[in-house]
Amino acid sequence: MGRGKIEIKKIENTTSRQVTYSKRRSGILKKARELTVLCDAQIAIIMFSNTNKHYEYCSPSTDIKGMYDRYQQVTQTDLWSTQYEKMQNTLRQLKQVNDDLRKQIRQRTGADVEELDMDKLRDLEADLDQSLTTVRNRKFSYIQTQTDTYKKKEMKEDHPIYGYVDNNPGNYENTLAMANGGAHMYGYRVLPSQPNLHNMGFGMHDLRLA
Repeated sequence: MGRGKIEIKKIENTTSRQVTYSKRRSGILKKARELTVLCDAQIAIIMFSNTNKHYEYCSPSTDIKGMYDRYQQVTQTDLWSTQYEKMQNTLRQLKQVNDDLRKQIRQRTGADVEELDMDKLRDLEADLDQSLTTVRNRKFSYIQTQTDTYKKKEMKEDHPIYGYVDNNPGNYENTLAMANGGAHMYGYRVLPSQPNLHNMGFGMHDLRLA
């Protein structure tokens, strides 16, 4: 009893389609290998599944590129010109983007601004103001972190019986002065756990160090 004919159309069931592809792919590659051995033919096969998985076969006596070159010679076609033109277009676009970025960097240093009109100059000024604000905030955050570390170290090593009080912790000048090691006015309070100092007349009043 012969096989029943299968209608050649897309198999809608995903599992059946994958099974059929796997079986027929193996059969095609097997036939290609047999033709290579039996008939001394040079064969190249490239296929991609619907999941974009790549399979290929090439006769041992040649390679894929060699087969492409021979095909171009025989058919008088150029398989690479279109791809080469696309690569050239992409390269030109990337060069233009690179030139634009370099020009923007130069303009942010004050160069090449003569060609800018008023609107572009305003945009550049706004960008620079925003960048300056970002840099200042980062600088202040860094200084504040260093200052906090310095305060904790000073309290631990040099003033074990005093509690440090920064009367204006958000003040940028105080922070900068402390970070740079400069003298500034800071308040210290006597801790309640030090009764001897209270008896000396200091009480809870602030002690100031200049």
